[in-house]
Amino acid sequence: MGQFGTVLSYLHSLAGPSVMLLYPLYASIQAIESTSKLDDEQWLAYWILYSLLTLVEMVAAPVLKWIPIWYQMKVLFVSWLVLPQFRGASFMYQALVREQLKKVTGTIGKDHNSHNKVRNGRR
Repeated sequence: MGQFGTVLSYLHSLAGPSVMLLYPLYASIQAIESTSKLDDEQWLAYWILYSLLTLVEMVAAPVLKWIPIWYQMKVLFVSWLVLPQFRGASFMYQALVREQLKKVTGTIGKDHNSHNKVRNGRR
């Protein structure tokens, strides 16, 4: 099990960064270069959710270190967010984040330019 265990450990350490950063980075670049807005939404939502997850993880680190399978659960959850078959990031954004922002700000979905004009005293 010596060499196999080492290879397995190495693959395990590469899985997280590959799923959480490398593939989303590549897909985000592809989305910027495409004409579709659907993929833009998916990857913007992913980066928002990934940032929120990272912040929560930083705050809850003392508790999370006691959960032995936290890292594996995180990789599975992020895989669900990332994989195009599931569009988990768009789903989570629409179902949770967007609704909470609407409650707090009440400005989601308004034209960004008209919002800036009103804020700057112009109509």
